[in-house]
Amino acid sequence: MNKPHQHLNSSRLFLIGNLSIFMIGLGFAVRANIAADLQADIFDILDVANSAAMVGEALGITFTGFALTLLFGSALVDIIGMRAMLLLSAAGYVLGSVLVLTAAWLPVAAFSYWLVLLGLLLTGLGWGAVEAASNPLIAALYPEEKTHRLNILHAWWPAGIVVGGLSGVAMGALGLSWQLNLLLLIVPGVVMALLVIGTDFPVTERVASGVTYPEMFGELKRQPMFLVWLVCMFMTASAELAPGQWVDLALSRVVGMDGILLLVYISALMFVMRHFAGPIVERISSVGLLWLSSIFAVVGLYGLSRANSPASAFAAATVWGMGVCYMWPTMLGNISERFPRGGALFLGIIGFCGGMAIQFVLPQLGAIFDRAKLEAAGSAEKLAAMSGPELDEVLRYAAVESFAVVAMIPLALIPIFGFLWWRDRSSV
Repeated sequence: MNKPHQHLNSSRLFLIGNLSIFMIGLGFAVRANIAADLQADIFDILDVANSAAMVGEALGITFTGFALTLLFGSALVDIIGMRAMLLLSAAGYVLGSVLVLTAAWLPVAAFSYWLVLLGLLLTGLGWGAVEAASNPLIAALYPEEKTHRLNILHAWWPAGIVVGGLSGVAMGALGLSWQLNLLLLIVPGVVMALLVIGTDFPVTERVASGVTYPEMFGELKRQPMFLVWLVCMFMTASAELAPGQWVDLALSRVVGMDGILLLVYISALMFVMRHFAGPIVERISSVGLLWLSSIFAVVGLYGLSRANSPASAFAAATVWGMGVCYMWPTMLGNISERFPRGGALFLGIIGFCGGMAIQFVLPQLGAIFDRAKLEAAGSAEKLAAMSGPELDEVLRYAAVESFAVVAMIPLALIPIFGFLWWRDRSSV
């Protein structure tokens, strides 16, 4: 199965890939852990009236860095190599964390905002560089089981969230400084850099098959079905990532759990389930898994929109998590299997589309949330005067109402994936 790469240490390369994905999951949790502290310790001092917006800008710039590096890095990984791309990723996480730490340790001044912004931008660039290198790495190492191996690879994203989330909770409970979260993030970056330096990497599958660089770009014109998969990626990413903060908010209000613990629970569920993608794909195919995932996502999101007790809300979130856990890596597996001549470029574009979906969908969910808030409160004036349990109930209502709309996204995917599945079976 791996004959073209017998001279390589496949186990070490797979470890590096898993560690790189673990690092970006850890970074996701660390940013969630420190957001409130950045606001309180830096942004409130700079501009208390706009500190929340400053937090949003700082966290949002990580997605910008991710999308840009993934788009351009995927086109360049064949030129500069996977080793260089992963070293750039490690440097982004280490230097980015150091810049944010510097902003936290120095007296707060105007440049503190720019240090935080630049630091989080670097971690976003590192995030994109990981995706640009690790996905084609696994596709090249395991050409016969791409979907299974990519699901295992991306299981380490929620694993990073679990470790980062629990570490943040423990630090808070022990009264430790929030800056320790950033020191924690530096560790996997340094370890990964040390592992990468002494490792030989394969060429991408596209290079190994003899497809030239211009031919890879030419596949964009020769593969119109790729556009259909781009639309599907936009929708699957929206169904998986965009509702995440609403799940946290809704279950926090209904169940009374800390939001980060809810994120840890869903992430742990994803980590376990992604290891079983291979046997499922063998039975129903990778597109069949996406069809089944869409059904679970619809049921879970609709259940959240109707949840009226802790048990029903928790059960619905579990079904939603089971539905969306396979979507991102299985989409990558499908793209690599169906469009091998597109190489790392196609994997990068599909990931870029998924990342940008969050930028477009989250504001729309916010608008739905705000409208439901006002509807539940009766007016803006009444909402402003609310507090305590009364406000909690209004916010809970707004959160669960938004799920009913979001459920339409995976609902629309069911006939699309169903048609693609039927088309595949008919062509056998």
